Amino acid sequence: MSQSQTQNESKVSKLDPNWRNDALDLGLDYGMQTIAVRAGQHRTDEGEHSEAIFTTSSYVYTSAADAAAHFNGDKTGNVYSRHTNPSVRTFERRLAALENGERAVATASGMGAILTMCLAYLKAGDHLLAANQLFGSSIGLFNNYMAKFDVEVSYVDCFDNDAWAKAVQPNTKVIYCESPSNPLAQICDIEYLSKLCKANDILLVVDNCFATPALQRPLDLGADVVIHSATKYLDGQGRVLGGALVGSDALMQEAFTVVRSGGISMSPFNAWVFTKGLETLKLRMQAHCQNANQVADFLVNHPNVSTVHFSGLSDHPAHELATRQHHMKGGYGAIMGFEVKPSASLDSKAAAWHVIDSTQMVSITNNLGDAKTTITHPATTTHFRLTAEARAEAGVKDGLIRLSVGLEDVEDIIKDLARGLDSL
Repeated sequence: MSQSQTQNESKVSKLDPNWRNDALDLGLDYGMQTIAVRAGQHRTDEGEHSEAIFTTSSYVYTSAADAAAHFNGDKTGNVYSRHTNPSVRTFERRLAALENGERAVATASGMGAILTMCLAYLKAGDHLLAANQLFGSSIGLFNNYMAKFDVEVSYVDCFDNDAWAKAVQPNTKVIYCESPSNPLAQICDIEYLSKLCKANDILLVVDNCFATPALQRPLDLGADVVIHSATKYLDGQGRVLGGALVGSDALMQEAFTVVRSGGISMSPFNAWVFTKGLETLKLRMQAHCQNANQVADFLVNHPNVSTVHFSGLSDHPAHELATRQHHMKGGYGAIMGFEVKPSASLDSKAAAWHVIDSTQMVSITNNLGDAKTTITHPATTTHFRLTAEARAEAGVKDGLIRLSVGLEDVEDIIKDLARGLDSL
């Protein structure tokens, strides 16, 4: 171990000993649901059973010397809620335990987490290699802002391992992918990408927003950093915004420094909401996946649907890979894209809009991962800022609809989708 590594680890340990003093002893090999309910909490002297919300911007010291010791690192503890907050720390500890990571760093939003990743691990002259199949705002961030600061960005098909290998350059520092991806739920071979990255001294960053640790743990498959838009399934009810990164102590210290300096901090209230959301994550994801599997079967057999993008279907090209990477049996997530056939009077876009507008229960919104089923037209919402060429490369066609299958009775979801599909 190098001297710099030793110094970095020393700083991490000095920063926050609570990472190694969890209220739930994770060394006792508790199951995921127990971790989701109990990990990360530190009770105050009040003895509260539920996690407290620390709505404070600052903290009080016993003396000027005590304040100085906190600021210079001689004493551990909270300094300012832009840096650390007990409510945020509870969420971070619990998510890190669920992802089997050493540490998590919470951010104000999912895009804030991606920006933090860029600022922490990339600099001018570096190369970022990403999948074509990404959320539109992620592509916008990479192309419009990282490129502005002389970070080279290129894209490949997420499912094409040869393309990944050929696109690696001497200055490639980060490989970034979503698995499953937005909006086509494409799957990356995380273990392959991990080997490729390790052979070339590259960081592998995986957005695990759609699968969540209930279905998939990218760190166990060899990824270095996991990204979350906590706004989605970690909350699960569309209430608040937040994001997170999970990984090793050393990598998360770099991310923490960006969040602390840049003010990309999560609010205490939002952290409390996410902490409570994690308690039911596994149970909700089981129900989401059961509904999604039935909805996908309905869509794939409907005469007015040309293609269903969902790895839970046995003939999907990534079905075997998704089955291997997702540790929940029968769990393939609950996001899918499906392409509507044009009719005699409606082109692809108009046909897709007709299906969306014909729904009476499903929510027409760009959010996803909600208890409520949501539907959107990616080409004119989440990916509308991309050029037509970029949308084509990402597989976002005019007839494509993205569906986030919720927790309503599955028969009602199917009936609502059928209103528009049957009348094309």
